[in-house]
Amino acid sequence: MQKRALGKSGISIAPLVLGGNVFGWTADEKTSHAVLDAFVGAGFDCIDTANSYSVWAAAHHKGGESETVIGTWLKARGNRDKVIIATKIGSEMGDGGKGLAKDYIARECEASLKRLQTDYIDLYQSHFDDEKTPVEETLGAFAKLIEQGKVRAIGASNYEIPRLEESLAASKRLGLPRYETLQPLYNLYDREVYEKERMALCEKEGLGVIPYYALAAGFLTGKYRGEADLAKSERGQRTVKKYLTDRGLKILKAMDAVAARTGATLPQIAIAWLMTRPAIAAPIASATSTAQVADIVKAAELKLDDAALKTLNDASAY
Repeated sequence: MQKRALGKSGISIAPLVLGGNVFGWTADEKTSHAVLDAFVGAGFDCIDTANSYSVWAAAHHKGGESETVIGTWLKARGNRDKVIIATKIGSEMGDGGKGLAKDYIARECEASLKRLQTDYIDLYQSHFDDEKTPVEETLGAFAKLIEQGKVRAIGASNYEIPRLEESLAASKRLGLPRYETLQPLYNLYDREVYEKERMALCEKEGLGVIPYYALAAGFLTGKYRGEADLAKSERGQRTVKKYLTDRGLKILKAMDAVAARTGATLPQIAIAWLMTRPAIAAPIASATSTAQVADIVKAAELKLDDAALKTLNDASAY
């Protein structure tokens, strides 16, 4: 399997990342471990999570559930050197803590390391920008963690272009580590913001893009085709309704057509399409069962021809 570079970090990963937002939320620990086993067993190696996952769940209050589940899996399997762990800091935790100030980064990194039961994080990402903190302070804090061997590389998520450019310029000017990756919202439905505002910069700077919501919170699996379908899952009720538009249903119809021609499933088509897009290192997709893992990993083998790509691009045009 051909691996893809995470910017200029020296880290390369298989072309699909497993999203950890469901671990400890819609997938309990036993199920999560089985999902992780299936993903790595299929030859993939990168797992994405965040300190704040899953603070939004009714039964949770502090966050850290996903990292904790991944940590127990790493300890049980003894395979830390075989996987790439990407986590994030900056989003609000259940105790109200958030942001990218240097002291907070140092403290939260220690907490993530403890939950993950590891002594280093491969890719540490700024989850959301903290406009109250100078980018120089944030990058300096990350530099210290890299010097200490606690972090290998850094990335940004959900950054607006001006602040991303400011951060990249500060790294160059001050000789600080730079963001090597960007994690934006990007999929067949959510195209406009990335393609109009971020794609050119990522290509120019050689950033590795690892887009989240590759399946649009499950909408692009085809499971949700009307209001009545939203009750099928907690996640559907939370996030899918916005995709039930005329354009969304047009995209599903196009995907159905490609599926009929190729024999591929809709999740495979959605992920394979992303893999063809400029600057993409690896899309992120979540799974709550081993069957879902078996489905999505096949996207790496799916080669969409020009006709399929035109069908998908035309239907999802904005």
